[in-house]
Amino acid sequence: MNSMSFYFIHLMPWPYLPANFDTAYDSTWVTLPNTIYDPVKGHELYNRYFDQLEYADRLGWDGVVVNEHHQNAYGTMPSPNIMAAVLSQRIKRAKIAVVGNALPLHDDPLRVAEEIAMLDVITGGRIISGFVRGTGMEYYSYNINPALSRERMNEAHDLIIQAWTRPGPFAFEGEHYNYRYVNTWPRPFQQPHPPIWLPGTASRETIDFAAQHKYPYMTVFMSMEQRKKAYSLYRRFAEEKYGYEASPEQLAFSTPCVVAETDDEAMKIGERYMMWLFARGLKVRPEFNFPPGYVSEASYLGTIQAGLQALPTRPTFKDLVNAGIVIAGGVNTVIEKLAYYAEELHAGILVDLAQIGEMPSYLVLQHLELMAKEVMPHFRPQPAKTESAPVELHTTH
Repeated sequence: MNSMSFYFIHLMPWPYLPANFDTAYDSTWVTLPNTIYDPVKGHELYNRYFDQLEYADRLGWDGVVVNEHHQNAYGTMPSPNIMAAVLSQRIKRAKIAVVGNALPLHDDPLRVAEEIAMLDVITGGRIISGFVRGTGMEYYSYNINPALSRERMNEAHDLIIQAWTRPGPFAFEGEHYNYRYVNTWPRPFQQPHPPIWLPGTASRETIDFAAQHKYPYMTVFMSMEQRKKAYSLYRRFAEEKYGYEASPEQLAFSTPCVVAETDDEAMKIGERYMMWLFARGLKVRPEFNFPPGYVSEASYLGTIQAGLQALPTRPTFKDLVNAGIVIAGGVNTVIEKLAYYAEELHAGILVDLAQIGEMPSYLVLQHLELMAKEVMPHFRPQPAKTESAPVELHTTH
């Protein structure tokens, strides 16, 4: 069975939406009034979520993942670096993946370089730094021109890499960012820099950029068929354009997962709680998703022709499972599905989304424990078998 690394991703959702949300509000993003947020409940939620992430570390998960989103109830982490700083004091062994900082939203990407370097030093080299463009919704929240998104992303990336690897001080002059002095203190613990992941939703440009730099590419909320196409494109770019063969460690898939004692129990949990993500968490005005200029025509058409578009207008949980967007089942079923994913996708990293909306914490902890104790051992490298040498018996005469 192919080996695989296991990461627990948290969105830190706001589960307390009003009873009339479905009819009274047309988006969970950008325009949902912040009066719905209760800081007292938020205090309890953040600490509950930190406890879950710490539990994953104690159980032996390879890493935990936080990310960046703004002005929404889907994920209450406008600053993933602050979250990683908190986790650096609670996560003692696992890697902490910030997947990622939305670079085009930052007018000062040097600050990102400094903060990630600090986190890497504090944790003794356990930081993974993800870079993302951010969803289309973020550009409304931050009033950034989406047509400049990719330019800002690539230039900020180049600045950060230089800040981590090039002796300072030096000047950086770009189209969007200019610094007279770049002289990052502290420097990262990991040399030449922390590992970098690039998440995406099948944009050709992002896949090409990831393959060019040999960064792990992480797919999000995709059907099995769409993931196959994205990873096939990554491997083709790697081989034909950049002259190397991509390894499973360069392909990650992020997916909602439900594991329980039986298939029936997992399906019931999924139907009860997982649908929050697709019906409420991802409820977005269409114009927020793809602001003008945010994606190229080729990438836009590719997105429209794949993924959720292949599903019914109102998919059921079973539809999502059948399409491979969600993994659900008893322990043996989940082992079989993950083995199939690893074989079909040639992917070596699972990024498991388990806490969805109103799901009670005990179910999340149960999931983390079943995955760690019953599922993950099947995907760990097995020690090589060695033949014992014959034992020589020495007798005394």
